[in-house]
Amino acid sequence: MVLTAAERHRLKKMTYGHKTPHQARQRASVVLLAARGRGNARIAAETHLHVDTVRTWRGRFAHGGLPALADRKRSGRPARFTPVQVAEAKALACQLPAESGIPLSRWSCPELAAELTARGITTTVSASTVRRWLREDALKPWQYQSWIFITDPDFRPKAQRVLDLYARSFEGELLGADEYVISADEKTSVQARCRCHPTLAPGQARAMRVNHTYKRGGALAYLAAYDVHEAEVFGRCEPTTGIVPFMNLVEQVMTAEPYARAKRVFWIVDNGSSHRGKKSIDRLAAKFPNAVMVHTPVHASWLNQIEIFFSIVQRKVVAPNDFTNLDQVRKRLRAFEDRYNTTAQPFQWKFTTSDLDDLLARLDRHQPGRHEESSIAPAT
Repeated sequence: MVLTAAERHRLKKMTYGHKTPHQARQRASVVLLAARGRGNARIAAETHLHVDTVRTWRGRFAHGGLPALADRKRSGRPARFTPVQVAEAKALACQLPAESGIPLSRWSCPELAAELTARGITTTVSASTVRRWLREDALKPWQYQSWIFITDPDFRPKAQRVLDLYARSFEGELLGADEYVISADEKTSVQARCRCHPTLAPGQARAMRVNHTYKRGGALAYLAAYDVHEAEVFGRCEPTTGIVPFMNLVEQVMTAEPYARAKRVFWIVDNGSSHRGKKSIDRLAAKFPNAVMVHTPVHASWLNQIEIFFSIVQRKVVAPNDFTNLDQVRKRLRAFEDRYNTTAQPFQWKFTTSDLDDLLARLDRHQPGRHEESSIAPAT
């Protein structure tokens, strides 16, 4: 038996590979030994296989090469369940149990298996079989997500205004070099929890350990403004949220360069009580004429990039919460700002106006007539 260099390399890799299945390793060894001129009886003795097995795989390789060393397709055991039964099981998984009068909030595989049997759709079927059926279409009826339906009649124009600012344009015109976009909001109730026992550092095969019992050391509000295109954060801690604390944050940013002498500084905010409605727009413009407040749609804070920064703060600074007092919280937040600003890069925001149109189209399919009503509402 003569092997090419590629075949020899592949067979050696199969023979000595740590992740190669045992049967594949044996078959490759048979072929390699045969290529060295060994007889079937000697190969069988060295590989601890029957001589008929050696003869079989040696012959298969001689006629089919490397692909012939794989198992041939087998018919397997006849299917117990028909494709129609499998489809009905998947259809049941896509229905809410309450729609069928079942006193469950969501399906589990054992409950689905029992219901399929009770309805006579299948004979006795195991939960693992149902799980395998559902896995084919990535169905997981035991999971759920909460969401808020769009109720703002001006959702699209408001959202487009924010997305255009992220793309450095406003009302159809590109932003100049002396125009900036700030994303701002408040993170409420950052607590100081003094653990009753010290936190233990992680060790070998052991995660960090934080004592469950703690004493309350008070709470504060963390206000932050994020320059969307420069990736710079300005933050401050206040006893609580409100108009005055938010305006303190605005003053902190707008009195610093380059924002103090900028042509326009756009402030993207949500509809929180500290900066809601036209009064907040007028209040900001009265104190800083070059500041322009832009609101996200109602229940659409996910359009505000500062929320991404707050999620980073929650994961890297606040949790697990183990602070002696509020002063320690303030120092940690301030130190993290400095650390973040030294290496930060702008977020790779990928949600565009095209994605927005796709989202609204999907929502319209869930609630026919909603889009028509919302398009009429502004005119009235």
